[in-house]
Amino acid sequence: MNLQEWVGRTEVVSDTATATPYAALSATFDRNSERPEPGTLLPALWHWLYFLPLYRQSEIGHDGHAKRGGFLPPVPLPRRMWAGSQFQFHKPLRIGDAMVRTSTIESVTEKSGRTGQLVFVKVRHEIRIDNQQEVALTEFHDIVYREAARPDDVVPPPKAAPASSAWEKKWVPDDVLLFRYSALTFNGHRIHYDRKYVTEVEGYPGLIVHGPMVATLLLDLLRHQMPNAELASYEFRAVRPVFDINHFYVCGQPDPDGKTIRLWAKDHEGWLTMEATAILR
Repeated sequence: MNLQEWVGRTEVVSDTATATPYAALSATFDRNSERPEPGTLLPALWHWLYFLPLYRQSEIGHDGHAKRGGFLPPVPLPRRMWAGSQFQFHKPLRIGDAMVRTSTIESVTEKSGRTGQLVFVKVRHEIRIDNQQEVALTEFHDIVYREAARPDDVVPPPKAAPASSAWEKKWVPDDVLLFRYSALTFNGHRIHYDRKYVTEVEGYPGLIVHGPMVATLLLDLLRHQMPNAELASYEFRAVRPVFDINHFYVCGQPDPDGKTIRLWAKDHEGWLTMEATAILR
């Protein structure tokens, strides 16, 4: 199977930025849950509430994702994780906007690591408003596929998070928080809600907190510390899984230039789990 044949494949999906998903995610994050008026700015990364993966039930694989070989390449490795993303914000998205997302497979890269074979897939998403020529949002999504867990796997040593931060918020994940976020993003991946599957099949100690949710919580922290800030770009990289069996923290530290915001998440022991950078206009 030549996975390179998938490079260049595209997919186009249309959606409308409606009010109820916005209000539902606000409630999930313990914020004001009133439905926003048309024209309300959509917070950064909240576009993930739209363009949902509407696969038929008969098309779902064992792990809860769509079976391999549709838009994404049929990578023959069982574990799939969101490794990171990079964003450029060109124009604001607002409640009521009719949107079109064009997705393209940018690259497929095969590597060998300490835990065996790895395949990295990079997808570019471009979102336009009402079929306008100008792109409102550009997103690069990095997906990593890994082999099944083995008893002799070498676990990478953890990295300590920064010792201090200007902002910090504690989150206590539980089954309900993870379920609500999975429901809002129509994410069927069983690692987020099926404890028997995630511990016995994929070999993790608990339910995995969604990487995109942690990345969104980092920007939620920034948004509430600097409510008038306008984002030019944002990128994040998952460093270590976060599990529902312990609390975690989202942290932030503005650089002296006033434009660069360092953001990170750390687990209950202070180990770095995600690192991110936001650039303001």
